[in-house]
Amino acid sequence: MIAKRKLFSLLLAGAGLLFGLRSGLAADTLTVRIGFASVGADNRQFSGGSSAAVAHSEHYLDRELHDRPDVKVEWYFFKGAGPAVNEAFANNQLDFAIQGDLPEIIGRANGLKTRILLASGAHAPIYLAVPFGSAIRRVADLRGRKVSIFRGTNNHLAAVKVLAGNGLQERDVQIINMDTATTNAALTSKDIDAAFGNFPLASLAEKNIAEIIYTTKGDNPAYERHSTLIGQDAFIKAHPDITQKIVSAIVRAARWASDEANREAFFEISARTGFPASGYRFDFSNQELKYRNTPIIDASIIESYRVQAKQAKEFGLLRRDVDLNGWFDRSFLDVALKEQGLVGYWQEYDASGRPQAAGQ
Repeated sequence: MIAKRKLFSLLLAGAGLLFGLRSGLAADTLTVRIGFASVGADNRQFSGGSSAAVAHSEHYLDRELHDRPDVKVEWYFFKGAGPAVNEAFANNQLDFAIQGDLPEIIGRANGLKTRILLASGAHAPIYLAVPFGSAIRRVADLRGRKVSIFRGTNNHLAAVKVLAGNGLQERDVQIINMDTATTNAALTSKDIDAAFGNFPLASLAEKNIAEIIYTTKGDNPAYERHSTLIGQDAFIKAHPDITQKIVSAIVRAARWASDEANREAFFEISARTGFPASGYRFDFSNQELKYRNTPIIDASIIESYRVQAKQAKEFGLLRRDVDLNGWFDRSFLDVALKEQGLVGYWQEYDASGRPQAAGQ
């Protein structure tokens, strides 16, 4: 009986030691939480059309972190887009995110301590779609009409600028706040007259459910949308080595996604979202992959954010001025470009949008 008790005690002690080791291991594991201000069709946990989306789908971060078994990466996708990402940042539920310009600006205006590290989803257009057969043929025809805009996203400010460029303000149309899925359903049922949105609208056009009557492509470059990798300042300060690996991984993905030889493969990877490859093909048509998939935070993007912050206040989307000084941090990007031999690979643009000579 005594021997059995001794054996039982030893087993308990061993189990406790093992549990303690496991607890210690868990405590020493660093979990990096990365969010996308987007989600795939039917809530698929994928994003598409960007270098960060490729980095996620093709496990670039896993390879970059192969020498750090103590680091675990978790990915999150937000149906609520940029505003939901801001909420997650505010609640300390994310360390990094791929997010659009307007919600990033709103987050900074509301006191979020973040840094913008690289571009991922730059120079993106928006589209205006109407139900098939609609009499609406131009932006100016939207006066008094029911128009879907996903408020608080980077589509929102771009749409407001397009309206303004065509002599309209938000109050001149009946704005209805809808996410992508709701917008597609409303266009299909003709419950709305028009919708501003991005590439998923192309799938409705393919099925003759909707018509795309306007795109910002070829129009004023100020109408372009930008998305970037943004990180919590506290995490970046605490873990600069891990931050560097994350940036380096996305730069590698950006190099692959900028190669025209990979154009179709890029669209097929993006189609893991459940949105057809044809939609991405349409979205990137007549544009070089290098232009859209550049990771470079250049003077044109910084100037775009400065103007957007000013316009967001003018259009009533913000109540206060936003200080952008110190927000853009190229240090990790520049290290990655140098290490990977990519200095000068992507064209940089000056504040006026003109190509900038190398070394300037």
